[in-house]
Amino acid sequence: MSRPSDFEDGSGAPVRVESPELGLKGWARWFWRQLTSMRVALILLLLLAVAAIPGSLVPQRSADPNGVIQYENDHPKLFPILDAFPIQAFDVYSSAWFSAIYLMLFVSLIGCVLPRIAHHWKALRGTPPKTPARLNRMAGFSEVRVSNPNATAEEREEFATRAIDEARALLAKGRYRTEVQRVTRRGVTEISVSAERGYLRETGNLLFHVALLGVLVCVGVGTVFTFSGQKVLVEGETMVNQLIDYDTVNAGPSFDRSSLDPFRLKLESLDVSYMTVDDGNVSAIGQVKDYVASMTLTDLDGTSSEEIIRVNHPLRVYGSPIYLIANGYAPTLTIRDDKGKIVYSESMPFIPQDTNLTSLGVVKVPYGITNAKGEPTQLGLRGFFYPTKSDLDSGAFTSSFPDLENPVLTLDVFEGDLGIDNGMPQSVYALNTDGMEQLTGRAIDKKSLELKIGDVVDLPDGMGTLTFEAAPRYASFDVMRNPAQVGILVFALLSLGGLIWSLFVARRRMWVKALQTEDGVVLQYAALARGDDPVLERAVEELRDSHGERL
Repeated sequence: MSRPSDFEDGSGAPVRVESPELGLKGWARWFWRQLTSMRVALILLLLLAVAAIPGSLVPQRSADPNGVIQYENDHPKLFPILDAFPIQAFDVYSSAWFSAIYLMLFVSLIGCVLPRIAHHWKALRGTPPKTPARLNRMAGFSEVRVSNPNATAEEREEFATRAIDEARALLAKGRYRTEVQRVTRRGVTEISVSAERGYLRETGNLLFHVALLGVLVCVGVGTVFTFSGQKVLVEGETMVNQLIDYDTVNAGPSFDRSSLDPFRLKLESLDVSYMTVDDGNVSAIGQVKDYVASMTLTDLDGTSSEEIIRVNHPLRVYGSPIYLIANGYAPTLTIRDDKGKIVYSESMPFIPQDTNLTSLGVVKVPYGITNAKGEPTQLGLRGFFYPTKSDLDSGAFTSSFPDLENPVLTLDVFEGDLGIDNGMPQSVYALNTDGMEQLTGRAIDKKSLELKIGDVVDLPDGMGTLTFEAAPRYASFDVMRNPAQVGILVFALLSLGGLIWSLFVARRRMWVKALQTEDGVVLQYAALARGDDPVLERAVEELRDSHGERL
């Protein structure tokens, strides 16, 4: 760049200043300094939060593979674009760009923390700073004059030395690092003690950042090796801890599927206690007091044991917690064809829609039914289960209590193609009626099927009969395995402890100086805080008063 036009160096010609080229090494050093700055670390942290948003907008293969297939069918032209590299919209959390942000944040935090640790280690081993020449510029400055015109110079020096020794003892008792200093200015010897404390504030700060790094590492490790399987069990059913037996499975890319410990878990009963009138709180009637899932656990060697699972009180098997996460009713239905042959007999979980367990459910019968024309067809039933049926003014039903006081099941009947033969996975809790004809229900002004436990009703068009056998409960369980969960807990507690530590420890410097005068000694007190310290001046006053008492 050129100097100003009015600059004159004697030659009359403008002088051009040439700066040296950075080169590869210089640019690498500049990039590293930018990456390891706290400003860039905060930007990357914000960018990571923003980058996680697309994962909530479109289905992810790791969590909802069926949703990805459905998205591909619904958007055949857009899907290849979103799925291609580098967008990877359906694998956001394992995509190259998300991993790059995560790794850069990790490197940035390491680059921020490590130099601070080295600097802090040197500071811990260092000595307190020199006593300022003018303490009257510091906070809480005060001075005390001790006069004795008859004292000799040696006696004044002896008193000043003893005063500083007493001050040093007081400060050391208050966990200050101290150092006595002697300085001669203009022929006058100044004796002072410099004290400092509060380095644990920076220790807590560094502990917080190191623990935060530990949390990031554990989260990354847990994402790679984690496993989570969900299973719905009706009372009396048994699950096996194998992938094929779970309803849904979410596993990390490096999880060893053969590492699952074999065991069986049977749901004997699910007991739910509710608030009633006898409990004395009318407004809380129907609220749950406790869920108790009585289980039978069978190990690989055939040993069985009776276990209990409650909400927030999981059962731990081989280090894997098993949580009770949902519950409801699973009406047991038996469907017979027009010849009396059983074509369907299962307990189907219905999904609760409110706190009184008004539940919505679907039953699919893919074979064994013939329509009015004598042709094979598929049957679909969709309806509501009311544990305690009550009538609304509109004529509709609802449930007024979650327990089985007046259980009623209503069903609408559909006949046709269930859509399960086209290779597209379907949810067992949803009924696709696009290729079906509705035979009962309000939509066609035909009364829905209404059953109580034990009732038998005829299906439309002479297709057979439907029996409502029972209404057992079901429970949904989540079996989890995360090898990093203990590490996440430990580092999270350490980060919280480090943060609290750094907030409540004050970084402070204090000085006491003894100046010899012609008629005595002047004692000066002052302090300096790094950051906010509302009790700094009071601390100086307490030091001055305690020092005076000891002298």
